[in-house]
Formats: sequence, structure tokens, C-alpha cells
Amino acid sequence: MEKEEYLDLYYQMVLIRRVEEAAAQLYQQGKIGGFLHLYIGQEAVSTGLISARQPQDRVITAYRDHGVAINCGIPAQKVMAELLGKATGVSKGKGGSMHMADVNKNFWGGHAIVGAHLPLAAGLALGDQYLGNDAITICMFGDGATNIGYFHEALNLSKVWNLPVLWVCENNQYGMGTAVERASAVSEIRQKAEGYCIPNDCVDGMDVLKVRQAAEEAIRFVRQNNGPFFLEIETYRFRGHSMGDPERYRKPEEVKKWEENDPIGIYRNQIINLQIASEEELDLLEKKAEKETAEAVQFAENSPEPPPEALFEHIYADAQ
Repeated sequence: MEKEEYLDLYYQMVLIRRVEEAAAQLYQQGKIGGFLHLYIGQEAVSTGLISARQPQDRVITAYRDHGVAINCGIPAQKVMAELLGKATGVSKGKGGSMHMADVNKNFWGGHAIVGAHLPLAAGLALGDQYLGNDAITICMFGDGATNIGYFHEALNLSKVWNLPVLWVCENNQYGMGTAVERASAVSEIRQKAEGYCIPNDCVDGMDVLKVRQAAEEAIRFVRQNNGPFFLEIETYRFRGHSMGDPERYRKPEEVKKWEENDPIGIYRNQIINLQIASEEELDLLEKKAEKETAEAVQFAENSPEPPPEALFEHIYADAQ
């Protein structure tokens, strides 16, 4: 990678962290309603993963989608406005935290129902296969989704039809408030792909460079072999499952131990040790991310609410 690419990855991770921290504050102030699932601690996953895709490659994910949206190229302003339910949001204020999407960026959502988007991913890949497109579908989901029927149906069909889909499990160790080993008979999630003869791998999700390298190899495999691949990315969320989570299921000492393995701190040290950039350059990028976040908050708060008639818009697809 060139220096600019290294710094772009760093900026994306810091921007996601600052946006999520600002969202937490706005939620506590009552300016964001409904559920709010923060991506703090998992920034290296989507940043490394999505940096490896080609523009034609599709991305679809679950409800912890703010960081994924930003990495897909959706401006922080539109993400923040959507969180506040404003008309200027990426989903016009109708989707909120869990339903961000922009097909022009090849980002197909944010989906709130656990595991329900996996068959949709298979459908996207089937469409590209049918049309002969040189595109793959990257489907991201949590470890809890691997215990859902949708998961097994989608993986089975992806292998039966050799669909160009990269299955990515963001294993943050907990399905809502339940540890992996308490809910899954298979604690090493990637082994579940073996039952469908799908090649698989596992990577450290706290190291963005390792994620990017693993993603490049997995995407290359899918594109060249026109068949599925399963990538487990081990990570950890530093905050609760959602903002309303009392976190009684894990000890503060456990969280603190993982926070010492902060993906942003790890990557900052790597950049400095490799002499790619100086402390001062990285400090400037952090200030830039703070400024962009503050501007996004101001934009969102000053944006209009959707008008009442918006309730009746985009209900049906326009006839062609």
C-alpha cells in the first residue's frame, strides 16, 4: 500500500469511533430514539474488509451498521442525520440506526432481524451470477446469527449454486448478552462452514492490516472460483449490545483487557513503527475526524424532520 492508503485506513477508523461516541451522547440527550448499536471496538473489521473490495462488489450487513455505512462511502453527515431521523439522512430519516442503505454505494443495508439478510445476500450473488457480472457479495453478520435457520439455508444454497458470496462473521464474542460458548455447540465459528464444504479462515479482527490481507485473499478466491468463502473475524465490542444494555453478563475486567487491545491504538503504533507517518501527522488526522464529526452533528441537528406526506412515499416501486 502507498502512504495515502495507510492513512486513509487510520482516518476511517478514527472517524467511525468519533461518530459513534457522538451518537452515544446524542442518545443520552434523548435526540436519538429507538435502538442504538455502537461499533466501538470493531472498527478494524469493516475498515479492513471494505477497503479490499472493488466498486462493483456489494456489501450487506446486520444492525450494527453505522461504521459499515461510513466505510462504504456514505458521508458522516448523512449517517448522523439518519440517526436523528432527519429528512437529510441516508434513508431519508425512515430507517434510523438499523436500516441504513445506499444502493448507489453498493451498500444494501442494515437489517434489524438477526440473520434475515443472509438469504438476501445469496439472492444478490445469484443475480450477479445470472447476469454474468464480475461482482461478489460481502455479507457481514454476528456470531449469534450462525445459530439461526437463515444462516444454514443461505450457506447451503451458496455452495449448491456456487454463488460469488463472501460470508463474514464478525465474532465479537457475544450474541446480545450470551457468550458464544453458551449458545453454540461449535465455539470456533468458521467450522460451521465445513458442514457445507465451504473453504474458510479466521483472522484477528483487532488488527486492520491482518483483516485487509485476509479479505483480499478471500475476495480473490470468491472472484476466481465463482463460489463462496467463509471468513471469521474475531473482534470485541467495547460498549453494550445496545445503549440500553446493563451489561450484567460480563465483568468490567474483561472489557478493560480487550480495550488494551484497541484496534486504533494498534494501528497507530504500526504506522509509527513502520515510519509511514509521524505522531504529528496522525494527530492532525484525529483533529480532522473530530471536526468532521462536529460538523455532522450540527448538520443533523439543523436538518428538517421528514414531512407528514413522506409516510406515503416509496411504498411501491415505480412501474418501468
